[in-house]
Amino acid sequence: MKISIFGLGYVGAVSLACLSRDGHEVIGVDIDASKLDLIVAGKTPVVEEGMVELMALAARSGRVSVTTDAQRAVLDSELSLVCVGTPSAANGSQDQGAILRLAEEMGLAIAGKSTPHIVVFRSTLVPGTVEDVLRPIIEAKSGKKDGEGFFLCFQPEFLREGSSIRDYDKPPFTVVGANHAYPIDRLRELFGKLPCRFIETSVRSAEMMKYCCNNFHALKITFANETARLCDALGVDPFEVMNLVCQDTQLNISTAYLRPGFAFGGSCLPKDLRATTYLAKMHDVEIPMLAGIMQSNRNHLDLALRRLLAIGRRKIGFIGLSFKTGTDDLRESPLVTLAEQLIGKGMQLAIYDPEVHLARLLGANRSFIERHLPHIGDMMRSELQEVVAESEVLVLGLGGREVADALARCCRPDQIVLDLVGLPGQHAIGAVVEGLCW
Repeated sequence: MKISIFGLGYVGAVSLACLSRDGHEVIGVDIDASKLDLIVAGKTPVVEEGMVELMALAARSGRVSVTTDAQRAVLDSELSLVCVGTPSAANGSQDQGAILRLAEEMGLAIAGKSTPHIVVFRSTLVPGTVEDVLRPIIEAKSGKKDGEGFFLCFQPEFLREGSSIRDYDKPPFTVVGANHAYPIDRLRELFGKLPCRFIETSVRSAEMMKYCCNNFHALKITFANETARLCDALGVDPFEVMNLVCQDTQLNISTAYLRPGFAFGGSCLPKDLRATTYLAKMHDVEIPMLAGIMQSNRNHLDLALRRLLAIGRRKIGFIGLSFKTGTDDLRESPLVTLAEQLIGKGMQLAIYDPEVHLARLLGANRSFIERHLPHIGDMMRSELQEVVAESEVLVLGLGGREVADALARCCRPDQIVLDLVGLPGQHAIGAVVEGLCW
């Protein structure tokens, strides 16, 4: 395949070297002539393990050319990989100046092409940039439509400086966000043989997941460092602690908990976070990320309250009350807090939870619910159908197929369901189903 690569920094230069190695014809494009001179001479424009050898091989292969002429590169290639920088502006926003200028030039070049051109954006872009910003520019300059005269897609890169070639050859996955099959098929030709999953998704999801991945990596580093600071103050070995934490691949290093839903609660997480924050304060250790978790959790609960109040209906039914599905533990359940606040706003509640039986509640569990919902006995219903029949709005705090099937059987079209759990099978429910933030 004949490929043009725009931007010859770490991502672009490594991609050029690896694609050339794999037998493709590559045109490198950059406004910095010194980078182009290095590539022509078989030298690397970036310091990266293995690049000296790969760039020398690329120069000898005869498959690599370079230019500062973006339009010529588009005309002479089938597919373009856009790897130009998108640095931070002074106010923290993304500086898209370079990529906007490039989009104009690409559009002008595409206007003169007789065959559809594929543009693959690999630069990190704010979600919506490809479809709402770059596509209109290219369509206006080319006089052609995306999906007809050209094809736009987004393929996030996961190359880390210092191990870029290894990451290119063994990525965690290949993700392509596109609206048409043609660019996906061509990218499968390019990257489908790599030893990883090839995943198709929407353009916006692909854009967002790159930010999500980087944010998660930053969060992990910060978590380890805040833990180390507290360990140091307490005379504990942070390396031993984090090594032990990482041994748990069921909950800690896993997909567990990494799913949008409602606020956390229960008898463990809130109290242990509070204790951790207090410990840090007593030892004069700053742990802003850990210290901010409880407030973030509260913000999520407050979002549900605002959504329910905005609906403006008084009869509200709760499907679920405990802090998670499958338990009768009501201690620090965010659903209990939400119910308490709604009662304070004058709402009329009906509650169903198959695991919660007031006569069986004991100890701290019973004391908690009597303190926060003293008249809960008047609100509890023994059947889900009773709650549905009495309510104008349903708050869904229980997941599972049984709940979905029951709601499909008895919900009315005039009802609104606020889904806090990401319930499956929503299409079969007769009511209007709204997710908390999805």
